[in-house]
Amino acid sequence: MKLYVREAGSGEALVLLHGNGENSSYFQYQIPYFSQKYHVIAVDTRGHGKSPRGTKPFTLIQFAKDLKQLLDQMGLKKVNLLGFSDGGNIALIFAIVYPSYVKKLIVNGANIFPNGMKKKVEFSIFKRYYTLVLCPKKTTKLQHEKELVGLMTKEPRLKWTDLWKIKAPTLVIVGDKDLISERHTRKIAEWIPDSKLVILSGGHSVARENWKKFNLQVDHFLSESHSIVK
Repeated sequence: MKLYVREAGSGEALVLLHGNGENSSYFQYQIPYFSQKYHVIAVDTRGHGKSPRGTKPFTLIQFAKDLKQLLDQMGLKKVNLLGFSDGGNIALIFAIVYPSYVKKLIVNGANIFPNGMKKKVEFSIFKRYYTLVLCPKKTTKLQHEKELVGLMTKEPRLKWTDLWKIKAPTLVIVGDKDLISERHTRKIAEWIPDSKLVILSGGHSVARENWKKFNLQVDHFLSESHSIVK
């Protein structure tokens, strides 16, 4: 299966992973900015945007496998990886399972298990999921939404100790009004060995709402020299 990608610029690779129900156009303020310095590769995840659903499991680990296959097809063995929301979760899993592929990691609005979300958010997602499960209509659109929403109720299922396996220097960046609890986000940053936490003014979509400051923080992080964590 071939994933759809938007490419721009040249230089070191910077891969962008969107969130649940989104597509690569989410990064409308990042692609033109970072393509001035980097080879930007914005991916439509399996079953999102212009990428086909395929027949393999609709899981975050499968999305990480899809990304590895894409990078292998492109001949890329070391990339900078930026993920938002579920894309951030995919990025965490990818950095854990395929550490040699990641030069630097940026995760925005990520969580390592479903109840990392604020309780009201988690409740509304579960409520929507069970509404879809019990809905007598079985249209393609509703089935697809059920799969998307269901993914957020079931995944990710990481452990805090899994984050120790991340070897890449990591930027954990989030809005101060994010859907993920600040306590959960701070713990993610604490458990990743070589990481820094930046909290900006904004919500879950801080990369859009406060894109200038978001881009500057990411740009600075990518430009920094880092020691190698062993």
